[in-house]
Parts: sequence; structure tokens; C-alpha cells
Amino acid sequence: MDLRPYLTKLETLKELQRIEGADWDLEIGTLTELYDEKQGKALLFDRIKDYPAGYRVATNLMATPRRLAITLGFPPDIRHIDLVRSIRDKFNSLKPVQPVTVSSGPVLENVFKDGEVDLLKFPAPKWHELDGGRYIGTADMVIMREPKGNWVNVGTYRVQLHDRTTLGLYISPGHQGRLIREMYWAEGKPCPVAVVFGAHPLVWTPSFLAFPWGTEEYTLCGGLLGEPLQLVTGEYTGLPIPAYAEIAVEGDCPPPGVESRPEGPFGEWPGYYGSGERTEPVIRVKRVLHRNDPVLCGSPPMKPPCSGNASFVMRAGNIWHELERLGIPGIKGVWNMRAGGSRFLNVIAIEQKYAGHAKQVAMAAMSGQEGAYHGRFVIVVDDDIDCTNDEDVLWAMATRCDPATSIEIIHNCWSTPLDPTLPPEKRAKGDFSNSRAIVLAVRPFHWRKDFPKVNRASDALRETTLKKWGHLFA
Repeated sequence: MDLRPYLTKLETLKELQRIEGADWDLEIGTLTELYDEKQGKALLFDRIKDYPAGYRVATNLMATPRRLAITLGFPPDIRHIDLVRSIRDKFNSLKPVQPVTVSSGPVLENVFKDGEVDLLKFPAPKWHELDGGRYIGTADMVIMREPKGNWVNVGTYRVQLHDRTTLGLYISPGHQGRLIREMYWAEGKPCPVAVVFGAHPLVWTPSFLAFPWGTEEYTLCGGLLGEPLQLVTGEYTGLPIPAYAEIAVEGDCPPPGVESRPEGPFGEWPGYYGSGERTEPVIRVKRVLHRNDPVLCGSPPMKPPCSGNASFVMRAGNIWHELERLGIPGIKGVWNMRAGGSRFLNVIAIEQKYAGHAKQVAMAAMSGQEGAYHGRFVIVVDDDIDCTNDEDVLWAMATRCDPATSIEIIHNCWSTPLDPTLPPEKRAKGDFSNSRAIVLAVRPFHWRKDFPKVNRASDALRETTLKKWGHLFA
């Protein structure tokens, strides 16, 4: 549950690049983007301009399927579909492990209260050229407790650095953290909030995935780690904070009528500035906790196919898990095309079992907690198609999808202000809904046996030929 041995492991495997002397103003963000485009190494920045040595920023920690596999304990060179299948299996068999509260931990090595609080001591980057400021929270864990119970929710939301004691907190409509925050506001109370800005990727991962209301992300962390997550209790909020976190803050998020500030714009994961500067809620920070030589983790949204954390693979595994949990048979693979970010182009391979099976799968995939938010296309293909191969999927769409009968449009689905296609009039009304396309790129079920055969050498013939002529491909 400690980030630092993980960084050492990446370096041992030649998966980490150290960079000294970069500027927090755009250089860190641009280098992160350039490395992600080439599926390059994870980055650890030190001696950042204007900051002392030891105040570091780590990016691209899980930006490639290879590093995601390393993080999850799978073989580094595992095939993409096998990686998604292994993630599905992990979710299917995951046994939640209750966290334990400890009296101390590395995150308490430095504690600053009230007038001592200074958020500017951390090298929060300005990630993109048109951003409205510096964003300290991109690979963060925003921690809240439901006001009427003991459920603690942990989510990843964007956090802007305003000044020494104030952060901006943007949460898109419909997300659990926003709903919890509004419960406090409905009672005229500020919402207690803690935010972690650096953690082991396995501790962070459940916070950026979608799980049903009431799911304890900390118990899923324990399941992924194979041991109870150690937590310390925040002195100001009483919220549980990972004991091995690199940086954490505690504070209050007052109702917008009490205090709000201009937030954004910010380059988001669809690859656009989905909205301009707007007034958004803030966190009044009352405590800052951090380790010696803290590491600020960053996962800035970027124009696809860059993703920053291979979330397209994790979400594919979670959608597969959701489909099987519903009891839908015949699921052979799930993938999110990297060019569509982590949500826009969902592909599902199935072995058709009955008429309507393909459509059932598509409807279910866009209705689960993971697949419902801000999608665009759900593409269903036969099981002879490698759903992780974009060219294979496009071939299936080109040859097995009849546009007049195989594409359906579903209206009024859950979207977000970040949707670049939202018309201004809908945006002005707060109507953050969109449409989805279901694309059935499968052989028509009722005459699938009469569908023309594929003119590709069989796997057996290819293997036999390669045994004889393999030297030609050395």
C-alpha cells in the first residue's frame, strides 16, 4: 500500500524515467502527454522549477496496459484480451477486506494546521495551455461520508489550486460525491472533505471506477492489496485517510451560496475543453498532511488515445464483470477503443445464443454503473472478432452491420457538462443528457449459418506453416 516500493519496482523493470529541472508551468504536462502518446515510461519529476529537491510529481504510472498488468500482479506481456479477462476474474472473485484504523502512519510525518496551511508548497502543474490555473488533483481520492450513515465514498474528481488555503472541487452531475455533498448543503451545512493527492495505484484505482451506491471503495482496496488497508483518522474531519498517502488535506466544502469561485477551464478526457470558466464550490483547507519528500501523483486528462492511466482497460474489465453479474451468457471479450478515451467506443464480443442476444448485451452494457456515464457507441461483434484489435472491429462494422437494421439510437442518457456535443441551449437549461448508438456488427442470428465464410487461413494452418517457414519472419 506504499507508493515508494512501487516506484522502485517500475525503475527496476525499466518502466520509470526520472526527469530533473522541468517547469511546473506546462512542461510537466507536455512531457507527460508526449510520453503517453508513444506509450513510453512512467515519469518521476524532481528538482522542479521554483521548488526544492524532494518535492516530486509522478505521472503515467499506469498509462500502458503493460504497467497496469505489473500493478495488478499479472505477467507484463499479457495479451490485451487476457488482461481484461483477468481483471474481470479479479472483480468476480474479489473478496472485500475491511480496512483497519492505525494510530500513525507516514502521512503524519508533517502536519500543518489552520494558519500554517500552505498549499502552494506543492508543485501542482498547469497541465494544458488553456487551463484556467493549476490542478493539484487529477490522480486524487476525494473522501466523503454520507451524512445519515457511516458509508464512506471515495471518488476521483478534479481539484484546482486557488491559493494557499483554498481548492476548487468540480464534480460532474450524477456522481456519488456530488450527491453526498448536496445532502449536507440541503441541511445548510458544509460538507466535510478529505483529499489524497498521492497513493499507490492499487489504493487509488477503485476511486476512478464506477461501483453501485453504498460500495466501500476502501474494502475493494483491501481486496486488491490482499491485506487490510491501513487508515488514520483525520483530526479535523474524522474521515479515514490512507496511512501511506503521500499528501492529504482536510477541510470543508461550504454550500455554493456561502462561497464559490471561478473554476476552469480545464482540458478534459474527451480531448476538449468541455466548458469554460464557471463558478464552482471550494474546499476551505484546515489541515495539510504529507510525508517527507512527498510525491504528488498526476493523471491529467488528455486528448485520446492518451489516457494517463489505462482506465480504458480497467473499465472494460468492470463492464465485463457487470454483464456477467447480470447473468448474461456468451460474453467472450470487452474492450474500450483507446482512440475513444475510456468511454466513447465500447466493444463487446459475444457468442450468439438466441435471437435478440446481441441487443440485450448492448443495452445492458450502457445501463450498468460503469457503462452508463457519458458513453457514445456500444459495438457488439461476434466471437471470431478480436475486440481489442481496432482494425478487426472496423472490418466487422464494415461487413456485418446493415445501417438500416443494425444501428439504433437511444435518447436521453446520462451525460455531463464535459460533453463537447451538448448544444448551447441544452447546456443553458442544465440538460446534461445525450444519445447513444448501438451498433450490432454481428452475423444476423436467424441466418448466421448461411453467412459467407471468412477467407482467412485457419489457426491450425497458420501454425503449421509458421513451423516450416518461421525463419522468414525472424
